[in-house]
Amino acid sequence: MTRIIVITSGKGGVGKTTITANLGTAIAKRGHKTVLIDADFGLRNLDLLLGLENRVVYTAMDAISGQCRLEQALIKDKRQPNLVLLPAAQNRNKESINPEQMKKLVAALGKVFDYIIVDCPAGIEGGFRNAIAAAREAIIVTTPEVAAVRDADRVIGLLEANDIRRIHLVVNRIRPEMVQISDMMSVEDVLEILAIPLIGIVPDDERIIIASNRGEPIVLEKNPPLSGVAIKNIASRLDGEKVPFLDILAIHNNWFNRLRRWLGI
Repeated sequence: MTRIIVITSGKGGVGKTTITANLGTAIAKRGHKTVLIDADFGLRNLDLLLGLENRVVYTAMDAISGQCRLEQALIKDKRQPNLVLLPAAQNRNKESINPEQMKKLVAALGKVFDYIIVDCPAGIEGGFRNAIAAAREAIIVTTPEVAAVRDADRVIGLLEANDIRRIHLVVNRIRPEMVQISDMMSVEDVLEILAIPLIGIVPDDERIIIASNRGEPIVLEKNPPLSGVAIKNIASRLDGEKVPFLDILAIHNNWFNRLRRWLGI
């Protein structure tokens, strides 16, 4: 049965689209036929993070309006044969599509793909309603900041009100050195507030920014950094594997202690 997962956050700027691009790539690497839907009509970015922006000819809106066949709007990732992108239209707004059209679109894709992952726009207005219309599962992405966590809590309530009960949490951009001096919420703090199952902890990492700017998902690297490993582990957990969570604080402390020994302090 096709897994239909919406990745959302409420607050913008928490790395939701970056998680979508890398998680979709990691799932495809595991052998699953995967399609990523950019549901942010008017402000698409998923094509950039995947390095597919120069190959966009048709969009989801063109397929919905009958200007092309759905197959024509799908962009295959040449680096990863199991991965396909359905881009959003930049010249339309979020009101150009309605939830029923989204359901019909997803139903057609469900005949072909194992995973359908929808990148939800920020906010809780029309774009949000479209993105969650056909979803059976959700992944909430938040950073360990009060405003982001509060918005995530609001989104969880809206998902549950729309009968999406299978909801998991990704805590993104965690900085262990700030957690240790209480300048940043810990994962435990976030879990206590949101009270949904944790599926991933991703450390803050400038290499993700560099990879995203190049349109190269970090999970494709032969030796990905800790952030890439963390996202690959999320894909494994979605697949039902029991993968232990990385102890990011312990890894940071071990690295810091090795550095101090090397410096002789």
